[in-house]
Amino acid sequence: MDLRDIKGIGDKLASKIINHFGSQDEFLRAASNYEVYRLASMEGVSQRRAVEIINAVLGNPTEEFLKTERAVQIYEEIIQCIVQYANTEYAKNRVLLLSPGKNPETIQENLKMVMEAKEKVASLPRDDLKALFKNVNFSRTSKPKYDTSKAILVESREDYVSLMDRELNQRAQILNIQEVGSLDEFELVVYVYRDGVLELDDAPNLAMVNCDAEDLEIIPETVLSYYQDNQVLLENILKIREILGHPSVLRDVLKIMDSIKTSAVDEKIFDSAVNQAKDKADKQLEEAIKKVDLSGQEVLDLLNKGMSPKIQEIFDEILKEAVKEIKDNTGVSFDPFIQKYPLEIDEQELERVKKHEMGKKEVKAFEERVNVASKLQMLKGDVEAEIQEVLEFDYKFALGCFAYYYDLHPPLVSDGFSFEEGLHLNLALEDPSRVQRINYSLESPDNVVLLTGANSGGKTTLLETLAQISIMSQMGLPVCARQARVKLVDEIYFFSKKRSLDAGAFESFLSTFMPIVVREEEKLILLDELEAITELEAAVKIISSFITFIQDSKSFAIIVTHMAREILKNTDVRVDGIEAQGLDEEYNLIVDRTPRMNYFARSTPELILRMVYQRSDGKLKDIYGKMLERF
Repeated sequence: MDLRDIKGIGDKLASKIINHFGSQDEFLRAASNYEVYRLASMEGVSQRRAVEIINAVLGNPTEEFLKTERAVQIYEEIIQCIVQYANTEYAKNRVLLLSPGKNPETIQENLKMVMEAKEKVASLPRDDLKALFKNVNFSRTSKPKYDTSKAILVESREDYVSLMDRELNQRAQILNIQEVGSLDEFELVVYVYRDGVLELDDAPNLAMVNCDAEDLEIIPETVLSYYQDNQVLLENILKIREILGHPSVLRDVLKIMDSIKTSAVDEKIFDSAVNQAKDKADKQLEEAIKKVDLSGQEVLDLLNKGMSPKIQEIFDEILKEAVKEIKDNTGVSFDPFIQKYPLEIDEQELERVKKHEMGKKEVKAFEERVNVASKLQMLKGDVEAEIQEVLEFDYKFALGCFAYYYDLHPPLVSDGFSFEEGLHLNLALEDPSRVQRINYSLESPDNVVLLTGANSGGKTTLLETLAQISIMSQMGLPVCARQARVKLVDEIYFFSKKRSLDAGAFESFLSTFMPIVVREEEKLILLDELEAITELEAAVKIISSFITFIQDSKSFAIIVTHMAREILKNTDVRVDGIEAQGLDEEYNLIVDRTPRMNYFARSTPELILRMVYQRSDGKLKDIYGKMLERF
């Protein structure tokens, strides 16, 4: 696929996208993974534009279905209702790319998935899951960390180049055997041998690895760093999978990781152990020597020959105990003392022991890390699969929560539109006692309806509710109605209220509306109060013609208008009404928001005038009273 061949992406934008992602293939991979935010982070690309571009790449027909700006806005409002329940970037991207279509199988498949998710989330600890999801996203791998304390030793230029090509030089220094000096400056040296020409038996910090070894056998951190970088993620993935009752390899993975968490060897323990043993030995020597009784001959021997047997015996016994104490504290048996009083520490011997032991422990720790890395490498595919499954679950979790909290129900595909106890999404989370659910139908042969009635009576809300039900149904989502029957259409138009038309706007009106009726696609057209045209008679004739064209098609339309009586003189069309029934005790309008079919709704001016009259006083009230007398 070439980006330049995709509708809406020109050469300039394609070049910017390729530069942003590094390559066209990387962008296409990101698009297939629904990574909207990566594209939206590009300068000059809004979130809506990013969604449009990726939808175009994925072949989603959103633009072909939503034909007006208000229809697009209603779709985006639905998306925002859902996305509030998505926790991960992956789930948010998937929600943003939910698209209406017309394939019944795809719609039913998605609807089934959402209803199963609704049922599942109802029994889950939703707040606990949301808290865990805060630390869940795609796994990450940090840039290689260069370790100056380690080196890789090779025998030939060929091996040197080979390891450079494998980019192991980004992890540690690579040394050629001909150039190597002392290996003591490194805590660990990995000798990648081919012929084994170097004999370094006295190098305790040397680990030998065959030149045919994998990267992880030379630098186990090539595998371990992935797990270390993602430890919190893996812990949360495991907890989520346990809540869901899904099997997981992550418990074993975390145990394996814990096995190499033993604290690093600290050479200070040797200094501490030696000094502690010295202090104790000095005190013992002082006390023991005070008790020694030497003869004259023994004193002369001490002066002429050195240490007397009695004193040597004391030193031997006390030093033996000191060496044992050092071994107990360090695990190594060595004597770092020079026989004097007080004792002196042989610093060279202490350093030799420390280097030797530290080297041995580094080699042992290296071998353990290689062993762990080998085990974890074999499990990485399963780990990535589990992460992806949990991310996929968050997408379903978002849809399930949306359906659960908004009390959505699956619609049925039909030849028209009807719903019982429908509710606008903006009202779905309100106190049920404060909102009125409505019933309505738009079905053949009455495929075009005029909607009349009270100002602020809910005509616009009704149109938006029907638009939501239509769009959500074609997205494969349940809808906000107890029962709903929906016709799958090719296009949906929603025209909002606009100002009065001047001559130029009137021409625009004709060029906008008339092409709609000649298109063969099946449509749902919702017109919220056609613009006022100065010439009422002309307006009525134009609207009547528009209605006739739609009636003769497989499309459906609701037109909110105050010209119903005039239109009926020119065409036969059903008229429904939303009527204000009166005023409550506080003089607010009482409205039954469910339209009455085949009914002209009473105008509300009288009721509004009565409300204003009751709330006024003085001369103004007298004027309103005289107006009311005329009614």
